[in-house]
Amino acid sequence: MDHKSSNPRYVQRLDQEEAQKRLAVLIDADNAQASIVEGLFEEIAKFGVASVKRIYGDWTAPQLISWKKVLLNYSINPVQQFAYTKGKNATDSSLIIDAMDLLYTRRFDGFCLVSSDSDFTRLASRLREEGLTVYGFGERKTPAPFVSACDKFIYTEILRTPAQTTTDPASSPKKPAAKGSSKLPATTATVEGKPPEVSAPIKAEVPLDVIAKVIDDISDESGWTNLGPVGNNISKLRPDFDPRLYNFKKLSELIKAYPNNFVIEERGSGKALYVKNTKGK
Repeated sequence: MDHKSSNPRYVQRLDQEEAQKRLAVLIDADNAQASIVEGLFEEIAKFGVASVKRIYGDWTAPQLISWKKVLLNYSINPVQQFAYTKGKNATDSSLIIDAMDLLYTRRFDGFCLVSSDSDFTRLASRLREEGLTVYGFGERKTPAPFVSACDKFIYTEILRTPAQTTTDPASSPKKPAAKGSSKLPATTATVEGKPPEVSAPIKAEVPLDVIAKVIDDISDESGWTNLGPVGNNISKLRPDFDPRLYNFKKLSELIKAYPNNFVIEERGSGKALYVKNTKGK
């Protein structure tokens, strides 16, 4: 018998690796910025293993030079797609065809679609119909139908610049943010003489009503519920919900910032977090 196979720690590590989701990452180079690449794969690593990494575009075009510089570092396989007609994005069909081919291999648990293009809305829906998890990544301009078609949608502005807790009103429990008052920091990097990419404004208004409704829906008779399911259920209602959009690293930090609306406490030796609505009660 192999001594490794009799080692409990080795067997446990193999079980953990097998339990991770196998993901196919498909990037639309025409609708995604190379400046997100590091944050993108750090985020994807939270969901599973990127078994396939492909990026689609016309690699003879000068505007993709920033992507060319990072392909080797992240082992992304470039797929050449010439633009057949000026002004038309030919990469969409190529990406969709590859996605369906990968789907029918039955080797994947989920897909990561990196684009702000609504043309991938039906693809996301089709993948979910097959029972696969779809993670969308796009800019704030991404049309709502594509966002809603994904199980989870991450705005790429938060991947360019790490979310930080600031003195902005959005992070103050006494003075919740006013509309339009909170913005993500702008990036300063330039690529081949192009102007620096500026992150779009983040949502200033935290969806407190959505959070409160979810807590009420899953709480026990005393009004308390475990914080973990709260986050999962909010994502089902709002796939683009992310505490980092409001300058909080975690949902627990956001909850604690609004003591007039919620109360949170630790329970048990494992310090499990429980939350309860307090507004109007």
